[in-house]
Amino acid sequence: MVSRIAIIGAGWYGCHIGTSLKLLGFDVTVFEQHARPLHEASGNNQFRLHLGFHYPRHHQTRVQSRDGFMRFMERYPYLSREVTENIYAVPSLESLIDFATYRLIMTSSGIEYREVGGCSVPIAGVAGLIRTGERVLLIEQARRYFIAQLAGSLVLGHHVGSIEHEPGCVRVEGQPFDLLVNASWGQQDGLPPGFFYEPTMLLYYETDRPFPAVTLVDGPLCSVYPTEDPSIYTLSSVPHTPLGHATDPARARHLRDSVTAETVDARRCAMEAQIARYLPDFEESFRFVGPQLSIKTKPVGSFDDRSCSVIRRGRVFHVMSGKIDTIFFAMERILSFLEASQSPAVAPLQSPLRQDILDRGLVTHAV
Repeated sequence: MVSRIAIIGAGWYGCHIGTSLKLLGFDVTVFEQHARPLHEASGNNQFRLHLGFHYPRHHQTRVQSRDGFMRFMERYPYLSREVTENIYAVPSLESLIDFATYRLIMTSSGIEYREVGGCSVPIAGVAGLIRTGERVLLIEQARRYFIAQLAGSLVLGHHVGSIEHEPGCVRVEGQPFDLLVNASWGQQDGLPPGFFYEPTMLLYYETDRPFPAVTLVDGPLCSVYPTEDPSIYTLSSVPHTPLGHATDPARARHLRDSVTAETVDARRCAMEAQIARYLPDFEESFRFVGPQLSIKTKPVGSFDDRSCSVIRRGRVFHVMSGKIDTIFFAMERILSFLEASQSPAVAPLQSPLRQDILDRGLVTHAV
């Protein structure tokens, strides 16, 4: 019988899984190496609550994001807010797919949008635009919520240094647990095959005027997106945001932590030049504030897979997270494993159907 569960990593996945298991009556302990939850990739990203528009090249990612968005709104209605003007634009030349194909993919995926002829700022070099209902995540509000929900179960500022596998349990820091959920995005015990680390740099900008969220798709393009502070936006770029690739977490941290002022300046120039091709008012609308450094984990492949997967190895679940709104898929997979492991074995039985038919006594004879 499973009763005690350890979770490593208090990001969106670790916190959601922890609160869900705790509500179901499990004895949960969540270990987080930093002094607050949502400190690494979960709190250092583009703050977008996805609906699937970002991923025309991967069906499962769109479906998980579409369904997860609705469930996120039901479960956590106060942990995101509306983006007043949220635009996706397909460039005329640089996109990997044309606008008609993009619309067809999104329509067939059951994702609601509205085609528009323009937006509140000048936009150039695009074949078409759509307006979406994607939202912005409220990270600090989420931190406070999960700290309250996980009271007595959240161990902050503690790096897990010992995991021992025994026949009847898995010991974490010497404590016995029935199961371990590794929600560290590969930072603890490395990555499963088929994944890699990607250290990243997004840029923060400040503005004193209303500005839409603008995302260019699909391919080596860029986007401007608001944060939980309405005056601060992020600028990201597919070619210029990654700082490199690594298969070792120490190497990934080294790439992230070795960023210099010169690196920031070079990436800033490249990213501003790229976004200016589509948003000519960007430079006069924004003031550079600083970089955001993080480490993502991604699957190998050029088809833009950002879906969530859960891999079980003995008593350990490895959660390879996709987008934030796919936390529900991870939880369902873990519950499915738990239910299957705790269901009693059922011996095969011979069907009584033939005897039931004979007992009815309504046998007829063909003429």
